[in-house]
Amino acid sequence: MVELVRAGRSPEGLAKEFQPSTQSIRVWMRQTDLDDGRRADGLTSAEKDELARLRRENKTLPEEKEILRKAAAFFAWETDLSRRSTG
Repeated sequence: MVELVRAGRSPEGLAKEFQPSTQSIRVWMRQTDLDDGRRADGLTSAEKDELARLRRENKTLPEEKEILRKAAAFFAWETDLSRRSTG
């Protein structure tokens, strides 16, 4: 669709012929222009993917931190217990 619009076809005409909405075609055009560096008023697809990945990672960080906190407390307790039994 993007190539057809760039070749001179109108989004409205393409929407009638192929059935995606005119708005969808315009969104595809905008995203392709961002990805190709023709515009800079939004995130590229790669940036959106990275942002999604980072958000997923950030969701797991509190859980991982809690696991490490509990492990550190356990090993500190085990170390203290072994010192008491040998000392």
